[in-house]
Amino acid sequence: MTKVFDDASSCLTGATDGMTMLFGGFGLCGIPENSILALKQLGVKDLTCISNNAGVDDWGLGLLLQTRQIRKMISSYVGENVTFEKQYLSGELEVELTPQGTLAERLRAGGAGIPAFYTPTGVGTLVAQGKECKVFDGREYVLEKAITGDFAFVKAWRGDKFGNLIFRKTSRNFNPMVATAGKITVAEVEELVDIGELDPDQIHVPGIYIQRIFKGKNYQKRIEHRTVLQT
Repeated sequence: MTKVFDDASSCLTGATDGMTMLFGGFGLCGIPENSILALKQLGVKDLTCISNNAGVDDWGLGLLLQTRQIRKMISSYVGENVTFEKQYLSGELEVELTPQGTLAERLRAGGAGIPAFYTPTGVGTLVAQGKECKVFDGREYVLEKAITGDFAFVKAWRGDKFGNLIFRKTSRNFNPMVATAGKITVAEVEELVDIGELDPDQIHVPGIYIQRIFKGKNYQKRIEHRTVLQT
């Protein structure tokens, strides 16, 4: 059975309203651009989306917020998106803010089959409200549940036809954890090569975690904020 698909749209078979979907990326770095555009065109709605951030108003997950396809966001940092802010304050969008390291570990635990774990992060804050807390060796910890999704979308620099992935520099970010935590993981890559062309020692995500892969196109590689020195 081949894992290689023609494009992002063909990878969305089985995607329906109300699903939980995971997205790699940090800011606009390493986000699955083609997959997000395909989801917008498909029109699935009432989605629960888990991502470190929510993109910007006109790119990334901000596109799905514009069309009101997202019902709930589980995120760490959302300060770059005015649409997100407006929908949250108006009650249209449900939001669960999670400390960044905790979010990464919840995804990693989900991919590893660990249902929950204890962490000291968030103890004594709003993050811990309504959650089980225990003391270990004199220190208090809060119980955090793992995260898994119906679909997971990641973006890599290079991949082979089995789904082995290599990320480039900081674009690795949340992608490896997200890749392991989806029931169906879709990988879009800048370069798609034959099996055996990637150095096994350089692979960041083994293909066993990837169900569908395609070669992306028209990557914009945007910068959220550009700061220049005027002389």
